[in-house]
Amino acid sequence: MTRTEKQIIERAVKSPIVAMRNLVTKSLYFFLQYFWDQYSEDEFQPNWHIKYICDELQIVSKRVALNHDKEYDLIINVPPGSSKTAIISIMFPLWCWIQWHWMRFITASYSSALSLESAEYSRDVLRSEKFAELFPELSIKLDKDTKSNFRVVKQTDEGEVRGGNRLSTSVGGSVAGFHGHINIIDDPIDPMRAISEAELKKANHWMDNTLPFRKVDKRVTPTILIMQRLHQDDPTGHLLKEKATEIKHICLPGEIRNYRQNVSPPELVDMYTDDLMDVNRLDWEVLQELLNLGQFTYGGQVGQDPVPLGGGMFETDHLKTIERMPNDLLIDRIVRYWDKAATDGGGAFTVGAKMARLKDGSFLVMDVKRGQWGTAKREKIIKQTAEADGPDVTIYIEQEPGSGGKDSAVGTIKNLAGFRVYADRPTGDKVFRADPYSVQMNEGNVSMLRAGWNEPYVDELKNFPASTFKDQTDASSGAFGKLVGLRQVKVMQR
Repeated sequence: MTRTEKQIIERAVKSPIVAMRNLVTKSLYFFLQYFWDQYSEDEFQPNWHIKYICDELQIVSKRVALNHDKEYDLIINVPPGSSKTAIISIMFPLWCWIQWHWMRFITASYSSALSLESAEYSRDVLRSEKFAELFPELSIKLDKDTKSNFRVVKQTDEGEVRGGNRLSTSVGGSVAGFHGHINIIDDPIDPMRAISEAELKKANHWMDNTLPFRKVDKRVTPTILIMQRLHQDDPTGHLLKEKATEIKHICLPGEIRNYRQNVSPPELVDMYTDDLMDVNRLDWEVLQELLNLGQFTYGGQVGQDPVPLGGGMFETDHLKTIERMPNDLLIDRIVRYWDKAATDGGGAFTVGAKMARLKDGSFLVMDVKRGQWGTAKREKIIKQTAEADGPDVTIYIEQEPGSGGKDSAVGTIKNLAGFRVYADRPTGDKVFRADPYSVQMNEGNVSMLRAGWNEPYVDELKNFPASTFKDQTDASSGAFGKLVGLRQVKVMQR
């Protein structure tokens, strides 16, 4: 034992309160453990990932305290049940305040109720006798004491000093008039609504267009996003695609038998035991229970990979590629199914999938036309495609609900006068409509002609229904349904 270590022990024996105060001030990890019983009745379960995240948060916050330009924004992907909310949304702001009482935080989750619950826990810890014993100088300002927005004050020899505050809101909610030294986003997407394009768009728009303007200093204020992966284009995927060079990405799958490649930084693989991130919280028995909930849930929330374990609904490894068209005598029937959109240069795609049923009962995807076209260009391309396909191809136009959808379908049918063309009014969710087609592909009964459209087509099918776009899948499912005579897809009730 060194002389310095002996001195530390001697001081600790003489004044344990002072020693503990110094210890938890220097380490967020020890702070979390010491005050855990003020947050939860369950015993604290240490694990390497908790200390790793705590250490990273310390690095980020100390740069803010020193007013240094931020090196990066931080994205952390971890499975549910990993104590992430306790670390980052409940304890982290408190730890910052015991050193830098002036810091301001904006915290958000997918719902205001969830965000307010974290704020209430944080406020309860600060009010506790245990906290006051170590840090009596800090308290909540009496006239600024609500879950949604509370402020701390610090007692000094000169009197009460105004401190920072914590604003809690929902993703998509208003933060007008507030600016944070550190902005924390904890679970921006509801796992039960992750496939909703509207929810994804709302979250990403808020991250792009609201949060960047809610910073005390754009050069200094970091955004810290912590979540489990739920979709290709969830806020993690969206930000990594748009700003990868400005982000430090920590990705910790719950297990690495299937998801080793997702670990980031990659050297953290060495921290796993029996291929598990946390043998106490998420052992193989617990993970099996999660897998029973579905591959989409498991792939995103455990693997931090929105592509489900085993390839998802469509096992695209079973999709065969052929070099040339089969003999006409082998073809039973051909259809071209259009899923229309009017999005010149952005948004959804218009897709026309051409598919044949062969006499042996298998199916061939012959061609996929895909583009983001305005109405006039779209109608021109649909007609040119019909002329190129010839009279042996039956054409179907998906009719969206409502009078607008009907008018659009009627307009296209008029544009295709002289061809065999019909409007189709599909029912049920896109996922359930795709199910019959996926069964045939997974059994190896579907092939496609080799062409330039193959790669984006396979990529969308592989990720469906978590894929960013679903138009090629929808058009193919529609074509398949017409080839086999499916009248209606029933939505199963759970």
